[in-house]
Amino acid sequence: MFENLSEKLQRVFKNLRGEGKLTAENMEAVLKEIRVALLEADVHFRVVKQLMESVKEKAVGQEVLMSLSPDQQVVKIVRDELIKLLGTHQAKLRLANEPPSVIMIVGLQGSGKTTSTGKLAKLLGKQGNRPMLVSVDVYRPAARQQLAVISKDIAVPIYQGTAEEANQPVELARSARREAVQANRDVLLVDTAGRLHIDEELMGELTRLKEMLNPVEILFVADAMTGQDAVKSADEFHKRLGITGVILTKMDGDARGGAALSIRTVTGQPLKFIGLGEKPDAFEPFHPDRAVSRILGMGDVLSLIEKVEQNIDQKKAEEMQRKLLDDEFTLEDFRDQLKQLRKLGPLESLIGMIPQLGPLGKELKNAKVDEKELTRIVAIIDSMTPNERSNHMIINGSRRRRIAVGSGTNVQDVNNLLKQYGQARKMMKTFSGGLTGGMLGKKLGKLKMPSLGGGFKFPLN
Repeated sequence: MFENLSEKLQRVFKNLRGEGKLTAENMEAVLKEIRVALLEADVHFRVVKQLMESVKEKAVGQEVLMSLSPDQQVVKIVRDELIKLLGTHQAKLRLANEPPSVIMIVGLQGSGKTTSTGKLAKLLGKQGNRPMLVSVDVYRPAARQQLAVISKDIAVPIYQGTAEEANQPVELARSARREAVQANRDVLLVDTAGRLHIDEELMGELTRLKEMLNPVEILFVADAMTGQDAVKSADEFHKRLGITGVILTKMDGDARGGAALSIRTVTGQPLKFIGLGEKPDAFEPFHPDRAVSRILGMGDVLSLIEKVEQNIDQKKAEEMQRKLLDDEFTLEDFRDQLKQLRKLGPLESLIGMIPQLGPLGKELKNAKVDEKELTRIVAIIDSMTPNERSNHMIINGSRRRRIAVGSGTNVQDVNNLLKQYGQARKMMKTFSGGLTGGMLGKKLGKLKMPSLGGGFKFPLN
């Protein structure tokens, strides 16, 4: 997310530090580079113009030019203006005083509406709500079937409707709301029909649904990969329907980030959620300040802490720390560490949340973790006996051959694993309790977070 824009802006600021002293002339050149970086990231030209005018007004003042660290002042100005552009605070989902709160999910066909509906339902469930799903896309049977499959996967009930309602979106939605009341469900998520383009028939149907349901939220789902087309579609939907927020999908792909930076200014409506993958939990609220910090290479410590709190078993983590300190870290513990790590999501996304990586940053950013390799490692350890997992020293040649056969691998794979485990054991012992320094160190220290990837140490300073 925002990777290309982040690299370009960080390059600009690095060059800025090399200037030594800023003048009005070289400041103009810096602002030009920032403008080009934003345009290449597919940020809407009107948004770029507005942003650069605000940055320039503040950046060319004598207070900045005469300061001891003018480059830091410019970074701060750009950060403040980007946050202002995206919204100064997280736009939370609104819920009705009297349930059920009806949330309409709208958008063009293929944007990820149905998947996003399921992801939002799962997120609401984790937050203590009792959601129910309904699909009123009566034109594509596959759409309703898809939502039914998602409903089963995330364990959230869905209203399927009667045969009489099968071709009547408004009646289907009306009955779903009645069912939500009877089933004591406090949120009803309505997955609406989409088209490949905006037309009168689609907008007419959505307007009738809006009038009947009186939703507290109308969320427009946009594909971030389509760039400014997503912004344009969101604006048209808002003018004709009155959306209350936006969900951007596929933010984990090759999206340049322009849609995210443009959508609030163009539509006047906030970006509320982002989709970061296909899995049901690859979905999170959008925090403007955190997004800007990642764009500027400052990391996203709060999101990292939240991921740890949500996914790491605290009792296991505390026991793991004790074992590390007492030199009792076994192959079974190593396997459990890998499983815990996988719960946190792709390693690349975690690295993007860590600030000030220094010279290690580029190498880690480009690192790709092969999920098949992790699965292979777990399979090898599972093929060992309990004694072998607790004491790797007894694993001789014949045992290695048996383990390789049992896990569908070869002896070299087993040898490599044992070598990695030995290295990880040494590093983990060295770094256990090493999450110190700064706010993150104190917070993660309390969480007893396990070492990542065989002793990955957060470079906090």
